Amino acid sequence: MRDKALLFINGDAPKSLPNPENYGLIACTDGAFHYLKRMGFPLDKLDFISGDFDSHSGSDEDMYEGKFILTLDQEKTDFHKALEIIQERGFSDIDVFGGSGGEQDHFLGNLTVAYAFKDKMKITFYDEFSEYYFIPSHFTLKGMKNKMISLYPFPSANNITTKGLNWPLTNESLSITSRIGTRNFAVEDEISIEYKSGDLLLFVGIKAIEYPAIY
Repeated sequence: MRDKALLFINGDAPKSLPNPENYGLIACTDGAFHYLKRMGFPLDKLDFISGDFDSHSGSDEDMYEGKFILTLDQEKTDFHKALEIIQERGFSDIDVFGGSGGEQDHFLGNLTVAYAFKDKMKITFYDEFSEYYFIPSHFTLKGMKNKMISLYPFPSANNITTKGLNWPLTNESLSITSRIGTRNFAVEDEISIEYKSGDLLLFVGIKAIEYPAIY
């Protein structure tokens, strides 16, 4: 995994922290710096801290001199600007923590940023409930039995066919204005998803479930 980058952004702080030794680059936005410090993350492992520093006191600047990157472009979010820096440093596979929770306009904005980068980077978000990411038009996953699976069109996806799910789709379409594919679950170890056009965001539950919660 050393070819992966790890990025912390300013949503809800993760319940547990990933092992920094698994990553070739580690970064955070200025807002996330606070919870990393509070949680005892080894801050010397950070390659950079970026943002406009509107939520940062600057009191740690001397200790981490050279790691702070000021990004003042107000046309882009701190998440967007951090991804640009990571891309410039040669990484295209990124695990993101702190992308959900907090203020929900930030969460929706983070998804929109990930959408803008989906053809350039593999961006995987993690929170206490699930991992989620945009998937290509032909996609297979193993080790999924009894896990919650949600397909969210962004904003639409057409001619979708799935295998291994409790409620399969066969050449069907999803749209945020009419029908979405949330709260399904896997009945097979391997699932496959294919679609012909549009974009799909896939949510995979962290834990297997005994009795699916259907909403």
